[in-house]
Amino acid sequence: MQYRIVQIILIVTALAALLVSPPAATTKTAKFSGQQRMPSGLEPPVQDLAQIDEASEEARGERPYHLPVLLNHSVENHIEYFTTRGREAFQKGLDRSRRYVSPMQKILAEKSLPPDLVYVALIESGFNPYAVSWAKAVGPWQFMPATAKQYGLTIDWWVDERKDPVKSTYAAAEYLSDLYTLFGSWPLALASYNAGPRRIQRAVLRTRGENIWDLGTSRQIRRETKNYAPKYMAATIIAKDPEGYGFSVSDVKPLEYDQVVIAGSADLRHIARHAECTYEEIKELNPELKRWITPPHVTRYVLRIPRGKKRTFLANYTAVPASERVQWERHRVRRGDSLASLAKKYRSTIDVIRTVNRVKGDRVARGRHLLVPVNSSKGHDLSYLEDGTSTKRDRILHRVRRGETLRKIARAHNVSVRDIRGWNRGRLGKYLRIGQRLRLFVYLDQI
Repeated sequence: MQYRIVQIILIVTALAALLVSPPAATTKTAKFSGQQRMPSGLEPPVQDLAQIDEASEEARGERPYHLPVLLNHSVENHIEYFTTRGREAFQKGLDRSRRYVSPMQKILAEKSLPPDLVYVALIESGFNPYAVSWAKAVGPWQFMPATAKQYGLTIDWWVDERKDPVKSTYAAAEYLSDLYTLFGSWPLALASYNAGPRRIQRAVLRTRGENIWDLGTSRQIRRETKNYAPKYMAATIIAKDPEGYGFSVSDVKPLEYDQVVIAGSADLRHIARHAECTYEEIKELNPELKRWITPPHVTRYVLRIPRGKKRTFLANYTAVPASERVQWERHRVRRGDSLASLAKKYRSTIDVIRTVNRVKGDRVARGRHLLVPVNSSKGHDLSYLEDGTSTKRDRILHRVRRGETLRKIARAHNVSVRDIRGWNRGRLGKYLRIGQRLRLFVYLDQI
């Protein structure tokens, strides 16, 4: 009898304990305390903003975030950086984004990808088509040469399609789609966009991690790659609500243009005159062009001109007979070449060659490339060369690589060694150092 009484007391006590302390709370507390042992800068997500906002906006059919956007200390630290020390650069990126986000998102949607991937270009380049990294990654999506060519972008002496906001976005969409197929996770896909898929695959295999937060606690990937997904998330959060974070919203209009087909080489200044616009407008719409002419070896080059100018351009351009249109040749200066000999060879004039290539004297450095108008001595209309266009220089920083000399750097950028020494007075010693940064001022159409 006494045993049954004790048994009943134990059962009642157990039931009371269950009512007072639910098991779910105990499990959640244990899991959370385990997370707290990780470094604060690499904590796993505390809140999934995408899920929270999806639930709150479900009734209205809106989804503010199309990718997992997580809020933890690492993301918050990047938000703080963008709104303080990095504010000026981030504001410039937001200003440019007004021009490119809409057309880029249309391309991403066409490829069935989340539109929010467009903000990868925000953290990569600030939507700058002319952005060049120390590792020679170029364009709004910062493609390296090998990856760019793998995804169909052309890079040669005449064009660099990594700079084109439309063509490079199509390539980036294909690349990001392949990365997501490979990893099945957008944070891991973004990390591999930064570090390369092989490096992330190796890190996943060695750590047996299931997500980017697992890799973040290892030494298998660089700090830059660990921070890439949080950096993207922070940029996306701000870009979705710039005014809420103290940023201004510019009134720049989205990218719009008409397209025309150009047969053979044509000077962009000549095209601008026929389209009744400026050279700068043509150049801005076609940043892939590295020179001031369309590639001569391409029989059908699709060129962008300002919206609404197509009819005017065609009427003016087709009125000029093909025999009177200037054709161009690329010439690499060899030993013994002079402006006089080149003028005779290409039936041009010394003054025209000097004006076109911005040559001050009569001597040209060996190895330099010149663009020479053929048969320009026959009285072709070259007055557009005197419009004062194509004279803007942009400042860039060149990082010295193994085997480079001042002569090689000068030749690659069509400047002189004397110019480079003048721009870097006090910063140049007897020898160049690998990794040394040189200040260069190059023409916009040479970048």
